[in-house]
Amino acid sequence: MLPDWVFDSNDHRFMVEALAEAEAAMDRGEVPVGAVVVRGTEIIARAGNRRTQSADPSAHAEILALGGAGHELGDWRLEECTMYVTLEPCPMCAAACRQARLELLVWGADDPQKGACGSVLDLAADPRLGPLLAHRGGLEAERSKELLKRFFAKQR
Repeated sequence: MLPDWVFDSNDHRFMVEALAEAEAAMDRGEVPVGAVVVRGTEIIARAGNRRTQSADPSAHAEILALGGAGHELGDWRLEECTMYVTLEPCPMCAAACRQARLELLVWGADDPQKGACGSVLDLAADPRLGPLLAHRGGLEAERSKELLKRFFAKQR
């Protein structure tokens, strides 16, 4: 995890938007993970988890946001884009971010159970998978963790 000073005011602004998506997901009964895809200083796609609502195991916030960004840009290559997501991506989402050719991936809370950007494994930096994915975590980590704690406390 990087110290907070590594991130600038735009990084914080975009992560706050991802947190809003996570809160909306929690309000729908979904695990509170939110993501936004940014090009320059404009949000081009946003999503929160929808696995339960859509009965789709792949409906993670990252996958939905990548699809929305590709649709918005008319291209699957998101080379000039950054994704902000509230939780370190799982293997499926980390691989999708690499396939999308994101310029940068920024996440909030580390995921010690399924995190695929350094916590459990690091698919973002594995040179065997093609171009590397620049990534950094820890932005608004405490707020992300708090949402997850609140959600799972209600489930018990």
